[in-house]
Amino acid sequence: MITSLHSPHVEAVKALLGSRGVKARRETQTYVIESLSNIQEVFYYAPSLVKTLYLTEAGREKLGSIPLGKTEVFDVTPEVMAAMTDTVTPQGMLAVAQIPQNSVDGFFSGNRSKVRVAYFWEIQDPGNAGTVIRAGDAFGFDAVIFSSNSVDVYSPKVVRASAGSLWHVPIFEGISIEEIKKFASQTGASIYATDADADLELSNGANEASHGNSIWVFGNEARGLPAEVCESLGAKRVAIPISGKAESLNLATAASVVMYAETAARK
Repeated sequence: MITSLHSPHVEAVKALLGSRGVKARRETQTYVIESLSNIQEVFYYAPSLVKTLYLTEAGREKLGSIPLGKTEVFDVTPEVMAAMTDTVTPQGMLAVAQIPQNSVDGFFSGNRSKVRVAYFWEIQDPGNAGTVIRAGDAFGFDAVIFSSNSVDVYSPKVVRASAGSLWHVPIFEGISIEEIKKFASQTGASIYATDADADLELSNGANEASHGNSIWVFGNEARGLPAEVCESLGAKRVAIPISGKAESLNLATAASVVMYAETAARK
C-alpha cells in the first residue's frame, strides 16, 4: 500500500493534473481518469488503455467486480488519494491511461457511407469540449474532431465533462482546415457551418446532409467561425431558427441541436 504523500506515484499523477499538465500529458502520452462512472466506462470500452489504477479501501468496494485485466493496481490511503486527485470530494479511485493513437487518415480512408463528423475550430472551454463529445456520442456521430489551438481533450475537466463518451466515439486532435478539406474531397462529404444569417435553415440542411457523408463545422466560443475559414472550406451556411428572445446559443448547445437535427433527418 502506498502511504507516503511524497511517493513517486503521487508526484507523477500530480504532474498530469497541475498547471503544467498539458506538457506532462504530451510528454508521457498519458492522462488521468477520475470518478466511478468514468472508470467503469473506460474498463468496459477501452480497458487496454488503462495503465495504472489507484484505489482506497472504499474505492475498491465501490468498483466491485469489474474485470481489471492486466492493469497494475495500487492500494493507497485516503490521504494519498486526496493528494493525487483533482476533485474536491475524491471517490477513492483514480486511473492513469494511455492517450489513444487514433489515425484520422485511417478513419477517413475506410470504405464507409453516410459518415457524420463534427469538427470544432479552436474550441477553448473544457466544459464545452466534454459536452460536445458527449453529444456526438449520444447522436451517433462517427467522430468528433478538434483543430489545433483547441483545448486539450485529455485535461481533467474535459474528461469529466465527457461523462464516459470519450471512450465511445473516435476523437482526433490537432486536425487542420486543409486536412478537413482533403478528407471531404476523399469521401465526397458535404461541409456545413452554422451562421445565424444563413438562408438555409437547419432542418433543410440536415435533410440534405442525411443523404451522404457530412462534416459539421463549429467555431470558437468568442469569435465563432471566421468567414475566411468558412470560405476556405467551401462550407454551406446553415441557420438554427431561434423563436424566443435569446440572441444566440452557446457553442455546446448549438452543436447539440445540430447533431440532433442531423440524426433525426436520417431516421
